[in-house]
Amino acid sequence: MNHVNASYYKPKNAFEQSKLTRLEKIPTFIYEHAEEASRQIAQEIAETIRQKEAAYKPCVMVLTGGATPRQLYAELVRLHREEGLSFRNVIVFNLYEFYPLDEDATTSNLKALKDMLLDHVDIDPARIFSPSGTISQNDIFNFCEDYERKVQEAGGIDICLLGIGRLGNIAFNEPGSRANSTTRLILLDADSRAEAARSFGNNPPVSSITMGIHTILSAKKIYLMAWGEDKAKMIKECVEGEITNNIPASFLQNHNNTHVVVDLSAATFLTRIHHPWLVTTCEWTDKLIRSAIVWLCQKTGKPILKLTNKDYNEKGLSELLAIYGSAYNVNIKIFNDLQHTITGWPGGKPNADDTYRPERALPYPKRVLVFSPHPDDDVISMGGTIRRLVEQGHEVHVAYQTSGNIAVGNEEVDRFLHFIYGFNKMFGIPEKEVTAQKCLEILHAIQQQKDGDPDTADTLAVKALIRRGEARLACHYNKIPLAQVHFLNLPFYETGKIQKNPLGEADVEIVQKLLQEIQPHQIFVAGDLADPHGTHRVCTNAVLAAIDLEKEAHAEWLKDCRIWMYRGAWAEWEIEDIEMAVPISPEELRAKRNSILRHQSQMESAPFLGNDERLFWQRSEDRNRNTASIYDKLGLACYEAMEAFVEYIPI
Repeated sequence: MNHVNASYYKPKNAFEQSKLTRLEKIPTFIYEHAEEASRQIAQEIAETIRQKEAAYKPCVMVLTGGATPRQLYAELVRLHREEGLSFRNVIVFNLYEFYPLDEDATTSNLKALKDMLLDHVDIDPARIFSPSGTISQNDIFNFCEDYERKVQEAGGIDICLLGIGRLGNIAFNEPGSRANSTTRLILLDADSRAEAARSFGNNPPVSSITMGIHTILSAKKIYLMAWGEDKAKMIKECVEGEITNNIPASFLQNHNNTHVVVDLSAATFLTRIHHPWLVTTCEWTDKLIRSAIVWLCQKTGKPILKLTNKDYNEKGLSELLAIYGSAYNVNIKIFNDLQHTITGWPGGKPNADDTYRPERALPYPKRVLVFSPHPDDDVISMGGTIRRLVEQGHEVHVAYQTSGNIAVGNEEVDRFLHFIYGFNKMFGIPEKEVTAQKCLEILHAIQQQKDGDPDTADTLAVKALIRRGEARLACHYNKIPLAQVHFLNLPFYETGKIQKNPLGEADVEIVQKLLQEIQPHQIFVAGDLADPHGTHRVCTNAVLAAIDLEKEAHAEWLKDCRIWMYRGAWAEWEIEDIEMAVPISPEELRAKRNSILRHQSQMESAPFLGNDERLFWQRSEDRNRNTASIYDKLGLACYEAMEAFVEYIPI
């Protein structure tokens, strides 16, 4: 979607490297994809293991859990199986463990490490050390001291693998942790508990025994890994910001052999990627010029058409004056570019000149297909645009890619089942009837369910039905015929857990079949890759993979189709990236809210609202109003709210 010049993250020589990275206080290595980065780290780890083995010394590694190192561990397993990499001389220390855990707990960080790596290589089990989640509270202090002692007895740490949390934590060293902290028990904040909920469900442990910052900094080499744009803000703070205990990862600036390894998405806010004109000479594309001018407006507090030559010179953008001759020439170009992104006709305006419109006028009416990862993302992300498309005569289809069943609380199931049971009783339907028996069976299962236990298949089916009903209500409110509402139930999602399966061929085939059936002129798909649970990313990949297959098959319909990406309640497009902005009036914003409110199970009682206290309709309205406010401050039209889109062009 946004091409980044490779010279910004793959410099040709050491001189270019030093220029680009002069604001970075930790050596940072940027790769296009997490897979490529993981392979490189795995090769370096393998080399260290072999060097240690040749010197008859152990290689002491600290391993982190979570989703970040999954591909790295898979590559290490491959190196073991296919290239003979041995782990016989490796000693492993688990970076952290949740506390408290039951003796028979099926979920722990150590178990995750075994599942991803340790059970698949030839490491001696006696050389695996881990904090215990089951020791008594009275023994914790002595246990932590002993854990530190074991690290020293092993000869110190050779390699420490880290991820970074959403608040800049490393391991579970939360904001406020001291640089001299060692292994200890720490209470988890709301963000860390939300991360733990991926494995534990709705009631994750409240604390963790974690290696401290001092222990981590004692390692000879540290890798800090981060993938995805939801980590981008903290990577910038860690790498370019000041050292502060509010961002524990920033203490890595004091370590002389830390490597920060990120993909392009996680590098988004690093200066050399986000504002490259501050550190190097740029190749000025239209999008980069727009980005620079928007940044300049924000720095000066001026609208576009009031920027002066002096503003450009003082803020390091004199290159643009040399190219365009004057501030006025640049200003008017960017003003017009942004003005042309605004349209009240998201499906194209019939019988109108579409030269400077983001969408073409013909064909009219269009067949529009909106892909919604969960059964409410459509209205949260583009509810105003959907209403416009319907009112302007287009044939709008909505495809709900997943059931969304795990995001329904048990109280919602209880409410619906009691209604069904009461209905049967009121109208004299005998209790021995199948419906009544099934209601009682599911209600009993819910009552017996313990914290962390997965839902039964029947409970999940009812939860899916609840969300399907809410989606139908919202579509009916938006005047979309039920025949144009599609529930895909992609298989990758149906695990009953927060952790989903990888995207499979069956998922892509379902999406491809729908595309072939509808043959849309317009596709809207989620580009909200900051979704903390990852479902949006997989759903987007399913659509793009299906489109690629259709392109390879030379599908005729695809030649006359445009693909637009929206974002939802988690993030918004940067203003310089927006290619279509749809204004929303106060009345339309109220109607959008009403359609979101049709999803009652996702209001206050929804299990995965995250740490943002606002409900989804509130987040959505604030986001849409903020987009409109930015356009206003740039000197463009002032609207109540705006929904924003970026065009995706298959390569």
